[in-house]
Amino acid sequence: MKPWFKPMIVWLIPLAICLPFIPLVLWSLSDRWFYPALGPQTWGLRAWLYVFGSAGAQIIASLLQSILVATITAFTSVIIGTPAGRALGLYDFKGKDFISLLFMLPVIVPPLCVAMGLHLWFIRLSLAETYVGVILVHLTFCLPYSIFVMWGVFSNYNPDYEHQARSLGASSGQIVLKIILPFTMPGLIVAGLFSFLLSWSQYLSTLIIGGGRVTTLPIMLFALMASGDRPVAGAVSIIFVLPALIVLLFSARYLGGRSVVGVR
Repeated sequence: MKPWFKPMIVWLIPLAICLPFIPLVLWSLSDRWFYPALGPQTWGLRAWLYVFGSAGAQIIASLLQSILVATITAFTSVIIGTPAGRALGLYDFKGKDFISLLFMLPVIVPPLCVAMGLHLWFIRLSLAETYVGVILVHLTFCLPYSIFVMWGVFSNYNPDYEHQARSLGASSGQIVLKIILPFTMPGLIVAGLFSFLLSWSQYLSTLIIGGGRVTTLPIMLFALMASGDRPVAGAVSIIFVLPALIVLLFSARYLGGRSVVGVR
């Protein structure tokens, strides 16, 4: 490998990642930009003044609702997905292939069909237009990813460490804290990250189940895009991307120095 190739790759990868966001930044800083101009004809801060001014309270409320829903969904997804992934990864039992297929159905079936089908049940259970209903419909899409991530983790996990700790007098709580959590922590973070990002970007399921009462940031963003005010939509898009990017960078930095141990 030539000496100049590696630094070029190091710079090209971040550039490729940031390239789609350049139009958003340009739109958010424009007052007038019409086809066929390649750049804004008039620059201004109207969009940002609007976002942090008259619409600030509404945008902050939507942002907080998105963070709340995505965080609870990710936490619940990991809590449920970990024992399910452990059972699938460590044990062979009758019907295992059929159960794994059932877990894949929410990913295979179009999200609109899943959301519409659940909407009828949620209306009967009084879960429609509630935060609980939105979190539950997000779980249908996030939980399979958590299960399959943890399935892969426990497929390479050695349970003999637990048996040895138990023979030395360790309690169940100590085994979880001292053995299971350290050995599976990278997988738990990846599962939580996937669940958070999937829940964070959900629009259709939130709109159908939330019924407009649960107003997350994607709901507001699509409304702004439909209104045709592209500068404001660009500014809100940047705000929408930042929390997910921060979570991704934090997880990548944490996982960069860790590896799964205790493998078979």
